[in-house]
Formats: sequence, C-alpha cells, structure tokens
Amino acid sequence: MLRSLAVLALAAVASAADKPDQAGFTPLLGNDLTGWKVAPTKDKDKAGDPLAGKTATPTKRFVLADGVLTIDPKVKGDISITTEQKWAGDAHIKFDFKPGKGCNNDLYFRGIKFDIKPGDIKPCKVDEWNAFEFVVTGNEAEVRCNGESVKKLKAKPGATAFSIRAEGGPIQFKNLRMKAK
Repeated sequence: MLRSLAVLALAAVASAADKPDQAGFTPLLGNDLTGWKVAPTKDKDKAGDPLAGKTATPTKRFVLADGVLTIDPKVKGDISITTEQKWAGDAHIKFDFKPGKGCNNDLYFRGIKFDIKPGDIKPCKVDEWNAFEFVVTGNEAEVRCNGESVKKLKAKPGATAFSIRAEGGPIQFKNLRMKAK
C-alpha cells in the first residue's frame, strides 16, 4: 500500500513538471533534462544528443540535481544546451540564478545573446539567488534582474529555442519557466 502511494506521488510530481502553474508559466526543467539537447559545439559533448531521462550532459558540464541546474566550472568546454521546443511570438521567461565569482555565461533566445556577467548586471549579487526575467513582446525584448530593467533589445521574428551556454565560471539556475503566446 505504501509503495503504491509512493509511486503515485512520484508520478504526480513528474507530470506536474510539464503543466502550467496558476500564472500560466510552464516549467522548462523537471526531474531531468527531458526537452533539452546539447547544442552544436566543438567540444566533447555530442551535438544534437537529446537529454531525455538524463540529469547531466555527457561531460557533466551541466548537472541537474534537486531542481537546480549547475554549470560546473571545473569541467572545461564551451557547451550549450538548448530546448527541443521552439517559440515564436510573445514570451516571458523567468528563473532564479546564483552566479559565482568569475561567472560569464550566456542565454540565447529570439536572436538575442545575453551575457550573464554579474559586473555588467548592476542589481545582480554574486553567490546569492537573483530573480531574472526575459520578456519578449513583438520584436521588443526586456531583461530584468531582481525586478529592475537592465537592458532593452530588439528580438528577431521567427521561432527559436531557448539556450544556455556554459562559457566560463560557476552559475546555478532554478525555477526555470516560460509563458508563451
């Protein structure tokens, strides 16, 4: 009986990872990296490999544990992971991130590259959790950190995936979610 209840509880948690919350945001990370793949790269991780059912990229540059995606700076390589799904139109991406000293990693969406480099993002705090928002309305994009607008950019039309690039330094992500129209 207890075993059956445990299995039902785990199934409920796993299925909740792909369902929108009350505000309409859908989680992009669950218990594993299902829905993500390794982006084309010159480094060791094989490009295009789907990460379904896995909690790490082959080289362990990206590791997901307890809902936190960590880029390990001890594992070298310029590697990106990208969502298998693509989005066009308006989108709102939210997550919490904790950059470490020397963090210089990137996000890509709708033709925009955004550097997560704490010194360049004024309200960003190193070694603390920060709130991040990437809001695209039409061809206009706004980046917010800890509730403050830090940059406005032009987004390209057309559907693109959302990508995270491990370029340099430590960073962690949690509560990664998206609302798209």
